Amino acid sequence: MPNPILELKNASIFQGDSLVLSNVNVEINKGEFVYLIGKTGTGKSSFMKTLYGDLPLTKGDGNIVDYNLKTLKEKDIPFLRRKLGVVFQDFKLLNDRTINDNLLFVLKATGWKNNNEMNARVEEVLAKVDMKTKGFKFPHELSGGEQQRVAIARALLNNPELILADEPTGNLDPQTSVEVMEVLQDINKNGNTILMATHDYALLLKYPSKTLKCDENQVYEVVQRQN
Repeated sequence: MPNPILELKNASIFQGDSLVLSNVNVEINKGEFVYLIGKTGTGKSSFMKTLYGDLPLTKGDGNIVDYNLKTLKEKDIPFLRRKLGVVFQDFKLLNDRTINDNLLFVLKATGWKNNNEMNARVEEVLAKVDMKTKGFKFPHELSGGEQQRVAIARALLNNPELILADEPTGNLDPQTSVEVMEVLQDINKNGNTILMATHDYALLLKYPSKTLKCDENQVYEVVQRQN
């Protein structure tokens, strides 16, 4: 039986007063890898922001990792985000501290207390993205691809039920994009559910998977042609 980790029913997504997406019906089940595609300005980012509580859901119904988006209170948002891993296009690493300290900062902020456990978890997630030896470096000492690997590691820290990757390869060259994509594929094979917004159609061809498209205020599933 499918296990929906994200479900939107007849949802409308607004940015301020302007309607971005209307009548959205989407279901993502545990373990799926789903793309969200669409031209710039079609609502991909607004869709993502609604899922992690940056934009309120005021119309329709939405459930994500057992949180009701319609009744989500400000005080619940940090707890929701602990169950989500969010990967941004521009990495959002703190430049004044090392990679290890970037990750420790997140653990402390999300309630971890034991130093040994925190250090072990940091090492574990960096190993998953093949960055175990780079923890002592500062973000500016890493390439874009390495910084994005660290951002993925950061998203994994709290064992999220769903990873939201918003254009994770948007600032990377094609070869590095493929490397980052391989990391995401491996994480998905280990059971993590991933929703990835992207412009990069080459990746869709190389790694075909369930695809949602934002277009003309709608979100719909694209059926990929089989070769």
